[in-house]
Amino acid sequence: MMKKKISRLRRAKRGRMKTMELEAIRLCVHRTPRHIYAQVISADGAKVLTSASTLDKKIQGKVKSTGNIEAAQLVGKILAERALSVGIQKVAFDRSGFVYHGRVKALADAAREGGLLF
Repeated sequence: MMKKKISRLRRAKRGRMKTMELEAIRLCVHRTPRHIYAQVISADGAKVLTSASTLDKKIQGKVKSTGNIEAAQLVGKILAERALSVGIQKVAFDRSGFVYHGRVKALADAAREGGLLF
């Protein structure tokens, strides 16, 4: 593996261990140059409670490009709606080792505005 990816996975592992220690439901984000994915995962890490991504039909029709901040904001908003409908209000944000900047930050801010508490 590349050194950059190894460093990201190391950062991700450290954050995940802390959220598992706190036994918190977590909002996990993964990004690629083309898409962004977000999942709300149970406290034990065994079950995905809800998810949203730029691959959803609901999102693809609304955005011109799926690899930008606008698409990430839409994913965050839809994920917050879905989480609230399932009964989840408080989550721990897991950035998966990605820098809290750009699309990752836009998704988190949109989820916060949608009603999720971090």
